[in-house]
Amino acid sequence: MSVTRVQHSHDDAPDTMADFRRLHTLPKGPQRDGLRDELVRAWLPMAHRIATRYRGRGEPLEDLRQVAALALIKAVDRFDPERGGAFESYAVPTITGEVRKHFRDHTWALQVPRRTQELRRRVAAVYQELARSGGEISAAEIAARTHLPTEDVREGLSARHAYAALSLDVELVPGGPSEGNTLADALGVPDPSLDTVVDRESVRPLIGALSERDRRILYLRFFRGMTQRCIAEEYGISQMHVSRILNRICSQLRDQVLADAA
Repeated sequence: MSVTRVQHSHDDAPDTMADFRRLHTLPKGPQRDGLRDELVRAWLPMAHRIATRYRGRGEPLEDLRQVAALALIKAVDRFDPERGGAFESYAVPTITGEVRKHFRDHTWALQVPRRTQELRRRVAAVYQELARSGGEISAAEIAARTHLPTEDVREGLSARHAYAALSLDVELVPGGPSEGNTLADALGVPDPSLDTVVDRESVRPLIGALSERDRRILYLRFFRGMTQRCIAEEYGISQMHVSRILNRICSQLRDQVLADAA
């Protein structure tokens, strides 16, 4: 079993119409599957050629070829030779559409509407042209050249930054005062003290209600970092007594906070 390999004078489109007609007459089974695989292999060079048109746009060529091959399989399965027209006329838009869809779904750093992606494409082409010629790059100038409303041009310009995200390892200002620092170095980190804000505000009025001695001992231990032994020496009491006072204060504050929360 083999597909007729008569080539047209353009591209690499084999003459497979008779094979497609035979494919539609065969019942499901090994013979039909074999012919289907032969048709896919016959048209695979065309699918790879379409994928190659989109290389250099941020996606590996091998991934694009895989997307094109899967689209070709769909086209082979769905093509109806009885409706007329060449398979190539049906397959090329199908494969091209799947490759473009892959870019829309996988290469944008932020998901934006398809309409905005199209605006970005039209605006970016004119923007690059003006940048090369040294002309004025304004929304009004781009609108005049693309025949788009100014608001649509601004939307397309803003979408340029959603297509690709900067790496956190990018150097901020090469040659500047912050040379060597990356974007990651400029990002903030969670402040551990934020986790205790609610707790501190909850116990603040309760601490105010303690006796002066209890407040002083609490302050010396947890805010001045004094040891229990030093506190005991200051008050002329034993370290064990200081420990019992601190345990009592902490238990009292904890019980009051829990009672208020309940």
